[in-house]
Amino acid sequence: MKTDEVVIALGALAHEYRLRVYRMLVEAGPGGMNAGRIAERLQLPPSSLTFHLQQLQRAGLITQERNSRQLIYSADYSVMNGLVGFLTENCCAAPESECAADCAPAPAKARLAKRRTRVGS
Repeated sequence: MKTDEVVIALGALAHEYRLRVYRMLVEAGPGGMNAGRIAERLQLPPSSLTFHLQQLQRAGLITQERNSRQLIYSADYSVMNGLVGFLTENCCAAPESECAADCAPAPAKARLAKRRTRVGS
């Protein structure tokens, strides 16, 4: 990804509802989710949801597909992977770096457990 694309994507995710929508769509898988179900789960009025979905779509993070009268939204996994790759491509690349194991992304639950252990110590 190019730097300007990354900035736009991160900007789109820098809002509580858009981040929640995006994570919900990532979890839903390639089949996505219709707008009504998203609005129901987030308890958002349709006009607010539309605004947030458009921001995510403009950033290239999600796709929209019409299925009869429903709009189905899905995460674009290639863009998601490109964003994560951009953020981590030079992780521990310095010659004197010894943190290669720390650069591997850990599942969220493992990161939370590790953080709690550090805080509780």
